[in-house]
Amino acid sequence: MLNSILILEDEKNQRNLYARVLRTEGYTVFEAGSIDQARKFLKKNIQVAIIDAGLPDGDGIDFIVEIKKTSPHMEIIVFTGRASINDGIKAIKNGAFDYLIKGDVPQKLFFLVAQAMSKAVKQIQESKKNINTTGFDAIIGESAAIKKIKAIGIKVAATYANVLLLGDTGVGKDILAEAIHKASECVNEPFVAINCSALGAEVLESELFGYKAGAFTGAVKDKKGLFEEANKGTIFLDEIGDMSLLLQSKILRVLENGSFIKVGDTKTSYTNCRIIAATHVNLLEAVKNGRFREDLYYRIAAFIIYTPSLSERATDIPLLAKHYIAKLAAKMEMPVPKITTAFLNALSAYSWPGNVRELINVIERSLILSSGILTIDLLELNEENKSRNSSLLEDFELNHIKYIVEECNGNKVKAARLLGISVATLYRKLGLKY
Repeated sequence: MLNSILILEDEKNQRNLYARVLRTEGYTVFEAGSIDQARKFLKKNIQVAIIDAGLPDGDGIDFIVEIKKTSPHMEIIVFTGRASINDGIKAIKNGAFDYLIKGDVPQKLFFLVAQAMSKAVKQIQESKKNINTTGFDAIIGESAAIKKIKAIGIKVAATYANVLLLGDTGVGKDILAEAIHKASECVNEPFVAINCSALGAEVLESELFGYKAGAFTGAVKDKKGLFEEANKGTIFLDEIGDMSLLLQSKILRVLENGSFIKVGDTKTSYTNCRIIAATHVNLLEAVKNGRFREDLYYRIAAFIIYTPSLSERATDIPLLAKHYIAKLAAKMEMPVPKITTAFLNALSAYSWPGNVRELINVIERSLILSSGILTIDLLELNEENKSRNSSLLEDFELNHIKYIVEECNGNKVKAARLLGISVATLYRKLGLKY
């Protein structure tokens, strides 16, 4: 909810007054009487904070620095005493939006809150821009491999050819399939997708072709199948290599003349849709072993696109990471955190056996654990694969730590704060005694 305010004021009557007045203006207001209480609200979706400079458990102006680490998009207004103009100047230097001398409320308070709220909302909306991309814009990367895929995909999208997408699990074949659909003349028609390895043969058949009422226990009314739903559009059959031979023969019939029979039906139904199939299985090897029909293979493989693994396009990892950090932060309704160089370097050095899907999971976990900054300590990578890159990761991390310490003129306490680690950890990583 983009209208939330935190009031941090130790004088209860004054705090209640501000809260009551601001609520009448339509704001959602949270109240805290101390810095310790206020910390509990920092992970909430709050846009504006009003803070008293003098608090019983600390300095409100110094607290601004802590807030900005956790919530960089939060705008802060500081209350100062009449003789504390220097406090107001210090507050702005620490990242406050503005300061207000007590006694200038409520008129000036309303004005400043409205301005601060407008700025905070604008920053949040800017961070969400271009996150939900469509078509080939959804395929993130500038590597030669990705540029080639986009160029090929755009060309095949202009045709009605069936497409086979090859590549490891988690590389984003589903995104490529939808991009092809959205770049085609069928963009306004249905795009339906199903994972053929996720369902048993009988359930998969009823999902693909539909069924008539009474076909089996629980079939109380007719149900359309995905081929019927995809008429005039595109159906994406993910992991087609895991499909049973019986179902493969029924898919072949659809490819030959667009016909199929619903489960429990006696008459033929028809569809006219493009099929995009995907698999991580070597289908030619499966054909040799009798696990995949040769005639079906040549039908679905009219046009083949290979999607590279993440390790084959490592230069795209920083772009992908920043994209998903912004996307997931927006989904969690949290500000986009700062990203340390060591964090990105560690992601780039990892081999990613789970590909983009694993990258997304790692980023999501790091965001949940973060406090406004993504550091290398938040990463939890598979030990077997991490060991292959450990020396490289350690070099990245050590060089980054040394750089931050140098930027802080040797002040290790300040450097540790910027890195998001304890001073003891900093000393240990530098090989120093603490």
